[in-house]
Amino acid sequence: MNFKNTLSIGLMLFALFFGAGNMIFPPLLGQAAGTNLWPAIIGFLITGVGLPLLGVTAAALNGGDFEKISARVHPMFGIIFTLVLYLSIGPVFAIPRTGTVAFEISVIPFLNKELASNNASLFLYTIVFFGVTYWLSRNPSKLVDRIGKVLTPALLITIAVLVAKAIFNPMGSIPEPSEAYSASPFFKGFIEGYLTLDALAALVFAIVVFTAIKNLGITNPKTIAITTIKSGIIAVIALMLVYLSLAYLGATSASVVGEVENGGQILAISANHYYGIFGTIMLGLAITLACLTTSIGLVTSCAEYFNKLWPKISYQKFVLITSVFSMLVANVGLTQLINISLPVLMMIYPIAITLIILSFLDRYFGSARSVYIGGVLGTGIVSILDGFVFAGFAGENVKQILSSTLPLYSNGVGWVVPALIGVVIGYVFSLRQKQNDELARKAS
Repeated sequence: MNFKNTLSIGLMLFALFFGAGNMIFPPLLGQAAGTNLWPAIIGFLITGVGLPLLGVTAAALNGGDFEKISARVHPMFGIIFTLVLYLSIGPVFAIPRTGTVAFEISVIPFLNKELASNNASLFLYTIVFFGVTYWLSRNPSKLVDRIGKVLTPALLITIAVLVAKAIFNPMGSIPEPSEAYSASPFFKGFIEGYLTLDALAALVFAIVVFTAIKNLGITNPKTIAITTIKSGIIAVIALMLVYLSLAYLGATSASVVGEVENGGQILAISANHYYGIFGTIMLGLAITLACLTTSIGLVTSCAEYFNKLWPKISYQKFVLITSVFSMLVANVGLTQLINISLPVLMMIYPIAITLIILSFLDRYFGSARSVYIGGVLGTGIVSILDGFVFAGFAGENVKQILSSTLPLYSNGVGWVVPALIGVVIGYVFSLRQKQNDELARKAS
């Protein structure tokens, strides 16, 4: 593998990660953090960039297959959990959202009220959007050329043009931090990065990177793993630079933009402020490219995984099924599916993080299944309850009990301490099991 190919794969992975949500989070953080921007953005980068890198690395060290890691709890758990992961971050939620977000930010500003509210406009747009997704996803061997060498540079250039003036000609001074970022900006940013869900995306996209490397003629597993990790580093460096520039844009925009509800409004007003209608067009192009590359990556990842589970159905058929299903979901019942999918993502995300971390510590506890079971049980009990609370299935009293009894729950990571307790109990159990096995061996 030469550096040029590794760079192309790394840029492809960056584009797969970088969806519309990633573009909208940092400006809002920058505006809300104000003069506390730097501690807030450092916290955001640790989880928004660090966790995805850990996810890519963990998957790379296990052949690009997250199922191998989750199967250490139990083989059936490995299949079910990984399938739920792919469905949740794929056709049930994340893929349809790429089409609707691209439509709302890139198309609606150019439509009159009648067309904007007409369902036919969204339907026609999603047919085109997911048609392009299907066409570009059919042949995974061409993803590096199509995304890494074409779409990603176009996306980066568009973002660079949007933020260049903000860096060299700021709209105004950085304001005082909002209440949420006054007391502990680092931890607030830490949680915001954690909620990007890119650690889950890393587990899904690893299989695409593995396939891209194999299509270049690389067959040595060690070389593939090392190249995947290098590509991950390139991707997260690009993510970091974009996050920093967008957060700075948000921080310096308050005097012109005013207080807004989301980062999309900050970007839209800023683009229009600097470039007029041309800026609005550029922003629409950037959002469309970001959503399209993420959609392609998710469709490709899901199709490859489903094809592995059910090899009698071809990869191309799974691409078609996933694209059509996502297009339909984007038009029918998306709000209801979001209400279901977000709690599910909140349930599985902490479990995935726990498995990623344990995979790096595996050698220190001898791959003991009891450690994986303990960690997943401790995490899962809290994350599942948290998901029910978020979905409104659990009463307010459940949330109050969790808040008062679990350390860090109010910060969004109440599962951490139960996970540690579960790991410790599992490790003690594994040591006791080893002692019993040794005594039985000596007795025999």
